[in-house]
Amino acid sequence: MTKYREILRLTSLGVSQRKIVSALQVSQKTIVKVQRRAEELSLHWPLEEKQTDEILQPLLFPKTEKKPETSDRQMPDYDYVHKELLRNGVSKKLLWTEYLNDCSQNNKSALMYSQFCYYIQQDEEKRHATMHLNHRPGEQVEVDWAGDPAYITESYTGKQIPVCIFVGVLSYSGYAYVEAFSNEKSKAWITAHVHMYEYFGGVTKILVPDNCKTAVNHNGGWYTYELNRTYHEMAEYYGTAVIPARVRTPKDKPRAEGTVGNISTWIIAAVRNGQFFTLGELNSVIRIKLEEYNSRNFQKKEGCRKSLFLAEEKPALFPLPLTKYEATDWKTATVQFNYHIYFDRMLYSVPFQYIHRKVDIRATCSTVEIFCDRQRIASHKRLYGRPNQYSTMKEHMPEEHQFYLEWDGNRFRSWASSIGKSTYKVVDSLLKSYRVEQQAYRSCMGLLKLSDRYSKKMLEEVCRTALELSVTPSLKSIRNIILTSKSPEVRPEEQQTPPSAVVRGADYYGREAE
Repeated sequence: MTKYREILRLTSLGVSQRKIVSALQVSQKTIVKVQRRAEELSLHWPLEEKQTDEILQPLLFPKTEKKPETSDRQMPDYDYVHKELLRNGVSKKLLWTEYLNDCSQNNKSALMYSQFCYYIQQDEEKRHATMHLNHRPGEQVEVDWAGDPAYITESYTGKQIPVCIFVGVLSYSGYAYVEAFSNEKSKAWITAHVHMYEYFGGVTKILVPDNCKTAVNHNGGWYTYELNRTYHEMAEYYGTAVIPARVRTPKDKPRAEGTVGNISTWIIAAVRNGQFFTLGELNSVIRIKLEEYNSRNFQKKEGCRKSLFLAEEKPALFPLPLTKYEATDWKTATVQFNYHIYFDRMLYSVPFQYIHRKVDIRATCSTVEIFCDRQRIASHKRLYGRPNQYSTMKEHMPEEHQFYLEWDGNRFRSWASSIGKSTYKVVDSLLKSYRVEQQAYRSCMGLLKLSDRYSKKMLEEVCRTALELSVTPSLKSIRNIILTSKSPEVRPEEQQTPPSAVVRGADYYGREAE
């Protein structure tokens, strides 16, 4: 604002116009206008204290009232224009063309394109009002991925590989955490949070992430969302509440947005000339630069981010759990007909009653847990290495499958020894006659089942006879011996012939025909 009081004071002292121009840095034309206007109004120095420059301005140069807008001029619908400009492909030129058509239909005068844009701009400036928020110590941390990547060098080819930069900043003190990751997937996202909380030495009440897929699932649109299951589980483990920023609303996490720009300058750009072959090397240098950044003094107040954090914010953080959170993967699968689920190229069993049911899989580095209707139904040690390995628990199998698994060579030998020594020798020779022992199980079962049809004594005698004829008798030879035996010992129930009413006696055939 023009210094009207000072112009009038210097004029009263007889200071030339050229010197007033040099002292106040105003144009000579303005000084002449003020002096002439003051003479017209009989304003002379000294002036009253209450006559400030703000009061003198309308007194010296009153503004002429603008003519009211004519009633036949149609103004734009600002709410409609603001909403439409958010849509892809919609421009002010298009909206102005539609506005002209609307004015023509209503017999109203229309604004020129420049006036239309001017009024739209004035409305946008009113909508961009901001509010300062006062955050309490330890209340909130804002997290995001930096837009500018860092680079590591591939040792064999020398190729520059971009890596992602995670940024977390406390809203109160501005104390920041930075770490580089090879990607922005869920495992890196969760690991970054775990390392951030360890660096801070505590947990905030609120966690404000961006609307990335590793944090938020927008199943029902942008206004209805649900937290990513792994992310929600991590938040529950640390006892913090996740409140995602609104879509395309960076002001919801201004600290993170501002710190991302500073990180790009003081850390990412600072290491641009270095050559790093691993993430570990890069993160070691980033940690050094991060300490320098947090220890750099504020420009407009005393202290630095680190001193403010240690003095006021760290004591207000929630304590860390006794053990750090282990990153998990959640998947959905359908139980196959062999009562196994397929996860990460491995197969894990569940109770056979859940065949064809959909289940949830929670996997860590060491375990695989399976849930159905929020109830855990199975837990396995995680398998690694060769794909398509099976992890099967006996209690998950049907009874007939469990019965099959119980049979092995030792069980067949024990069963045979209960019948006799010869039977044991035959079973033992059958088990040893095959390259793989399991190939003889059916023959052993068929041999020992003969004791159900015939007596154990009969089977033992037949086995003794078979051993005299061959050192390694087969099941077929033993059956032939039983069939060719003159008086095989059959069980009593098989010796009884059921009476029949149609059997004719010998007397019937011995009678002479009448």
